[in-house]
Amino acid sequence: MMTLEELYAAGRKTVIGSLTFTAEDIIRFARDFDPQPFHLDEEEARRSLFGGLCASGWHTSAGWMKCFVRFWAGEARRLAAEGLHAPRLGPAAGFRELRWLKPVYAGDTITYAVTLVEARALASRPGWRLNTILCEGENQQAEPVIRFESKIIEFT
Repeated sequence: MMTLEELYAAGRKTVIGSLTFTAEDIIRFARDFDPQPFHLDEEEARRSLFGGLCASGWHTSAGWMKCFVRFWAGEARRLAAEGLHAPRLGPAAGFRELRWLKPVYAGDTITYAVTLVEARALASRPGWRLNTILCEGENQQAEPVIRFESKIIEFT
């Protein structure tokens, strides 16, 4: 079984997918998870400091995860077709420095990426590794909209 570090050189940014945020998706997510007026109502949003309907930061974060899960499933299939075994990735052990850098408006397409920052074996858990990854997203104008660092557990 390969390690994440063997697959992706530290410091190399990898695009994991894109997601377009429609007004309907923004409102649906906000209704369930972040019911603030500028996420729920286009007229209220126009009068807000954002000037238009925009996605919740949590929605933008969930978009990163949706793209990563889809990307990783594709990577596992690709590696299997090459006769290789993808690392087994477990849950995140946390995140830090979450920044919502720019609003994501209805109609924006966000392209998400991941960069391996550091990987290390866990002395307390033989066969386990802890990977630090930089998670990012930018809109169709290449403007950064989200950035955070996450710790991902890997089982070898």
